[in-house]
Amino acid sequence: MKSPRPLATLVALLLGCAPLFGADSYYFLKEIPVGGDGGWDYLSVDSGARRLYVSHATKVIVIDLDKNAVVGEIADTPGVHGLAVASDLKRGFSTNGRENKVSVVDLETLKTLSKVDTGANPDGMLYEPAAQEVYAFNGRGQSATVIDARAGTVVATVALAGKPEFAAADSKAGRVYDNLEDKSEVVAIDTKTHTVVSRWPIAPGEEASGMAFDAAHHRLFLGCGNKLMVMMDSTSGKVVASVPIGDGVDANAFDPASQLAFASCGGDGTVTIAHEDSPDKLTVVQVLQTTRGARTMTIDPKTHRIYLGAASYLAPAAGAKSGRPQMVPGSFKILVYGTEPSA
Repeated sequence: MKSPRPLATLVALLLGCAPLFGADSYYFLKEIPVGGDGGWDYLSVDSGARRLYVSHATKVIVIDLDKNAVVGEIADTPGVHGLAVASDLKRGFSTNGRENKVSVVDLETLKTLSKVDTGANPDGMLYEPAAQEVYAFNGRGQSATVIDARAGTVVATVALAGKPEFAAADSKAGRVYDNLEDKSEVVAIDTKTHTVVSRWPIAPGEEASGMAFDAAHHRLFLGCGNKLMVMMDSTSGKVVASVPIGDGVDANAFDPASQLAFASCGGDGTVTIAHEDSPDKLTVVQVLQTTRGARTMTIDPKTHRIYLGAASYLAPAAGAKSGRPQMVPGSFKILVYGTEPSA
């Protein structure tokens, strides 16, 4: 049965913005069973290779995006947070939080080529293709370890003076941006000198974790802990717009084709979808209901689908103290959402 396209279009028009990509709302498509025990964090898409990489406990799960099935895994990544994809080099770089190392991985064989020492608890990561360098953002180390992706060697350590989270790169501008969650700031790092050249407050946002980037319009989208997604000018650091989002935001994504920005919120199980009407205007067009705990997310720019990690949880025992719910063993999965193709 088709989704209610006329209603989605009407809602978008009432909100004063262009309708969603293909004039359709996002809706649930399928789930990809993964199983296994342990937590998860970042998800990374290699759209050209049609792969999704999912951090899961001590390994990285590899999913075929066309088959919607697990096709392999990268082992020996203790406390892995995520994998940065260097598609031009056919290499991946995983941040292994428990051993303070980055694994250099051959993405064709899924074998580890080497490991590189980092600061304490490497968490966020990205690949900057112009310089062919990997940035591992060290949570407890409050620093970024910069790695030559070809040589697999450390070329710099950047002191950040705050707890780093998600990051984004603007290769044309020669900048890497990162959220300092505990400082409610964004730092801009010069990719030639490997130094922090700007620090920008994110008010009215606070404690941002997620970050996405619109390269064409030089806009950063920050998912903030006080239930806001702010849009920041990456050339000046000025916050130009903000919209409300759900509770417990973790990740953000941006689709340049549709000009949609996404904020995934595990606390209330929602994804807020906002349209960049102009470089200074952001409008919410949909609040997508997912499931509680579905906090991490990525997007496939080819299909415009979004992917979220999720699991089922046991009901708390009578009289139990509040806290993190217990995960149902083997229930980890990837939830897939997309839009109906135009008729």
